[in-house]
Amino acid sequence: MLRQVFEYLVLPPGSVLVLLLIGVLLRSPFPRLARVLFVTACLWLWLASTPIFAGWLLGTLQNDLPLPSTGTLPTADAIVVLGAEADCDGREYDGAVIGQVTMQRVRYAAALNKRTQLPVLVSGGKPNVATPSLAALMRKTLQEEFTVPVRWVEEQSANTSENAQFSADLLTKDNKQTVFLVTSAWHEPRAKASFERFGIHVIPAPTAFRDAPYQGLQSLIPQWSALKDTSWALHEICGLSYYRLRHGT
Repeated sequence: MLRQVFEYLVLPPGSVLVLLLIGVLLRSPFPRLARVLFVTACLWLWLASTPIFAGWLLGTLQNDLPLPSTGTLPTADAIVVLGAEADCDGREYDGAVIGQVTMQRVRYAAALNKRTQLPVLVSGGKPNVATPSLAALMRKTLQEEFTVPVRWVEEQSANTSENAQFSADLLTKDNKQTVFLVTSAWHEPRAKASFERFGIHVIPAPTAFRDAPYQGLQSLIPQWSALKDTSWALHEICGLSYYRLRHGT
């Protein structure tokens, strides 16, 4: 809970509100500093909301090339797909379903399974106490919508490190050491490092690449989707930094 609160305050738009609140509190004793904070908050909100900035940030994380769409693939023992988020309402489906980002990953895992016939592991814990685990929702989608069987369901993890730890336990019991690791391209570096830390050899299988950041003048116009992308990117950058400090890598 404390980690989540910290994230909400550091990532946009929370960080913008924090700057504005501090500016309001300092308006009387330190008016010049308050004005600086107000201007900084507005500039940060604009920058974080522009596709060019969000795309650039995500691009710095997309270090792994996509697997070839045709032809021979590297040899692996299994396909691991990591969850991201869920639509916890899902009333049109009569219950929770996987979210957009998770669907992109599941769809690509299904495509890899069709090409390789490798067994699939899904990994992801509960979004909240009232919702099935992400892994359970992913299994349902793979089996019912893509007709892809799922061999392993890892549903205890709460973060990427636990995704790797608990998935590695299941894989090593079945003597599976090399996996296609399916996740978003910007999440692949942290996920790969986490799995390799627990002895799993990873063949990156990134999906959902972001385009080049500059797409004309509209790239400079604030958009809500760009703000979300900036938050994803900063979350990953902070996560990578924390893991490196924690594990000394």
